Amino acid sequence: MSFRSGFVTLLGRPNTGKSTLLNALLGAKVAIVSPRPQTTRTRLQGVLTRENAQIVFVDTPGVHRPASRLGEKMMQGVTEALEGVDLALVVVDASRAPNEEDRQAVELARRFGGASFLLLNKIDRIAKPALLPLIEQFRQQHSFDEFLPISALTRENLKLLEEKIIEQLPEGPAYFPADTLTDQPLRFLAGEIVREKLFCETREEVPYGIAVVIDTFDEAEAESRNLVRVHATIFVEKESHKGILIGGQGARLKRIGREARQELEALLGRRVYLELFVKTRADWRRQAGVERLVDWRHGEPA
Repeated sequence: MSFRSGFVTLLGRPNTGKSTLLNALLGAKVAIVSPRPQTTRTRLQGVLTRENAQIVFVDTPGVHRPASRLGEKMMQGVTEALEGVDLALVVVDASRAPNEEDRQAVELARRFGGASFLLLNKIDRIAKPALLPLIEQFRQQHSFDEFLPISALTRENLKLLEEKIIEQLPEGPAYFPADTLTDQPLRFLAGEIVREKLFCETREEVPYGIAVVIDTFDEAEAESRNLVRVHATIFVEKESHKGILIGGQGARLKRIGREARQELEALLGRRVYLELFVKTRADWRRQAGVERLVDWRHGEPA
């Protein structure tokens, strides 16, 4: 039996369900998910290994017109995620009318020039007859190799999607050990989990001005006391946001910390001591070095 392997990039406007789809395909949570747009800020890899194939998925931030330095860095990450990959998956939300950001994602796939699929996600929310005219709209924009209606939430057609992806990949070796799920270090995953809980707890403009940096990820007591110590700083852009996150008598921050700690303990299989600090860094999204706050590949922030 031949073995196939390759890299597959997920593209789409914010909130089309790319990260939910990645988690569903892997059968494990490697990407945080929230109802807020632009939850994903940097590209990450998720690895699916089967007996006959290994698929390295590259999840990306939502395609958008950037209005800040952070947005520019996010879109740069989207473009870089198409370099040297074998397949592009454009994910659209079938329950919403296509917009300019959808067209921008399709244009990226067209310029990519390689094999591409259009995935019409969230079909559990619509009547099936609505799919045909939607597919026709996208067919007129680009000659995708496949048009696949799916639901990441209910897993409808995900097995078919996996089979179609494997068929598209070239023969080649595995790039990662079979038990690898993601390229993200545990330290970064810890920060993402905290950020997810923050996003789910806050409303409107607050999430977009939040960044989480892990100051300490100490496993020194992992063997002796089955304990990992994690200290994280939450950066906000406005002093008023700091009060919103902390809440009356610190109640909201405690709740966020408790929920993040419980998920971290499940992930690590160890007890976690989690301490959260909130600091104001005015207008950080527009400052030089913003990538250090959102992407572990660029090192620790100053």
